[in-house]
Amino acid sequence: MLTILNAGQNYRITGGSDRYLLSLERLLKKNGQKVIPFTAFHPGNLNSQWSKFFPKPVNFSNPGVHDLLRYLYSIPAQKGIEQLIKITRPDIAHLHIYYGQLTSSILKPLRKANIPIVQTLHEYKLICPTYSLWAFNEPCKKCKGNHFWHAITCRCNRGSLSRSFLSCLEAYISLWLGAQNLDHYIAVSDFLRNKIINMGMPSEKITTVHNFIDCRRIKPATATGKYILYFGRLETTKGIYTLLDAIGQLPNVPLWVVGDGNERENIKKYIEQNRINNVMLLGFKTGKDLQKIIKESICSVSPSECYETFGLTLIESFSFGRPVIASAIGGMTEVVDDGVDGWLIPSGDENMLRDKINWMFCNKKAAQEMGINGRIKVENQFNPDIHYQKILNVYQKVGAF
Repeated sequence: MLTILNAGQNYRITGGSDRYLLSLERLLKKNGQKVIPFTAFHPGNLNSQWSKFFPKPVNFSNPGVHDLLRYLYSIPAQKGIEQLIKITRPDIAHLHIYYGQLTSSILKPLRKANIPIVQTLHEYKLICPTYSLWAFNEPCKKCKGNHFWHAITCRCNRGSLSRSFLSCLEAYISLWLGAQNLDHYIAVSDFLRNKIINMGMPSEKITTVHNFIDCRRIKPATATGKYILYFGRLETTKGIYTLLDAIGQLPNVPLWVVGDGNERENIKKYIEQNRINNVMLLGFKTGKDLQKIIKESICSVSPSECYETFGLTLIESFSFGRPVIASAIGGMTEVVDDGVDGWLIPSGDENMLRDKINWMFCNKKAAQEMGINGRIKVENQFNPDIHYQKILNVYQKVGAF
């Protein structure tokens, strides 16, 4: 039995990486491994006997001086992980999105204790200060070779000079503290792996392990759906405005939007200003509420215009027997077979998006058959057993056992 330190920002679901962290914990435990979580403290966290070691969270909404300093280097996180290491003596540390809340301050204690470190890469933080390879409303690779200062000149963080400076400084501090020198990295798609390699990372240090979903307890939908569904972050890079423009031309097709993000209020205004009356904004949902919404949809839409690393919402839709419409960009092309379990469209193509949404709405039976194909794919390709074996292989590579 291994003792695995599973570290990330949150011990609750706020996004895809949190969902994966918790799913991985369940998977490892189910296979007889011992898992020790380490995240920032939050009153909404799941219960854990180890929560007394969790550091106080950084306040991103209204940061003070201490929050800005702890965003760069968190002494509470360093002390918390040092204490946790002494008590639990982990065989391996599996990191996720640890920066921001925990920061690279946790790396030195792990190294000092000779604990192998692997990290699942959920985005492009290793090579991009703002995590997205996105600037000026288009994909970007200016920081190739760790030239992170481009983030300042381009004002990559929300167009703000101060935010961009902070992101750049944090990227260099992480680099100096060894963020690019962990024992091994896990990419959630071949696309992400190749991007990281092309930006300078040695290929032998990165293994692709696609995300997974356990759908054995999920009953796929048996009825045709009622509406088109978008669920995910409300951000410009997700193609949400292209989606609104497309659905605005289909007044008889209802669109349900589930999620939260920086663009929430702007999206509300955009819908009102453009008199788009067939869109329902439902806010953030999780658990059974979200499952019911997915199950009763016709299909889900992922119209991202940035390099998605995988597209966890795609296999979530498949698990309920619902097809998807996705942009042919990033790792999503490794999930969707065009015309088989969904449609792949050119990123940012409003007309193609409109046409495929209309096709799904007018051909609900055919859409349902696509969804069945998606369910079969999840069962065969993205199941927990395959995922567990691949993760174990990575642990073995770095000498965890």
